[in-house]
Amino acid sequence: MKLFVGLGNPGPKYERNRHNIGFMALDRIARDHGFSPWKAKFQAMICEGNLGGEKVLLLKPQTFMNLSGQSVGEAMRFYKLTPDDVVVLHDELDLAPGKARIKQGGGHAGHNGLRSIHSHIGADYARVRLGIGHPGHKDAVAGYVLRDFPKADEDWLDDLMRGISDGAAELARGDGGKFMNAVALRVAPPRSSGTKPKADANKPAQEEPAPDTRSAMEKLMDKFK
Repeated sequence: MKLFVGLGNPGPKYERNRHNIGFMALDRIARDHGFSPWKAKFQAMICEGNLGGEKVLLLKPQTFMNLSGQSVGEAMRFYKLTPDDVVVLHDELDLAPGKARIKQGGGHAGHNGLRSIHSHIGADYARVRLGIGHPGHKDAVAGYVLRDFPKADEDWLDDLMRGISDGAAELARGDGGKFMNAVALRVAPPRSSGTKPKADANKPAQEEPAPDTRSAMEKLMDKFK
């Protein structure tokens, strides 16, 4: 079994906050892949499903961000999981909006949710870092992450959520490369090189010039006319 943990704060007040992008990602996976209804357990909301032949538990801690590790630890002990079975999806200030990166282990970089998880299960779990951008000054961070995504961000946010859902089975299998490819196809789709520009309907079509069938002598004589 794999345990996917989304980080955020509980309640409708925080639902669309930048800090809750981890919750949003799990909601999209659950909806797209036919997971069970959400229920309360382990101080969290959980649901179960199958991704690529792997049983997966989705977990959204309801303890508020800075205590997220409590519910993660409870779920791991109940299912006898190790940190290698855990993937945490969270907001990342140091990535541009719409970017995603996978990281295995490492520090918490001051993120309160990761800091709490570190204290309960250690650092050897995988993370999916979801870029939300940085407000520019550290004193503005708290207000920035606790504000809703503006309407201008809705397009890239939806593309990112679709990409995460598309690649969820690869993430469950532990294939980070294929997961990232699935995300990239949504957030930066390739341009087709085999298509020609569409003609402008308001401009008359230009005819191809007829081939010049004159002889060399005729062409030379025309120059002196």
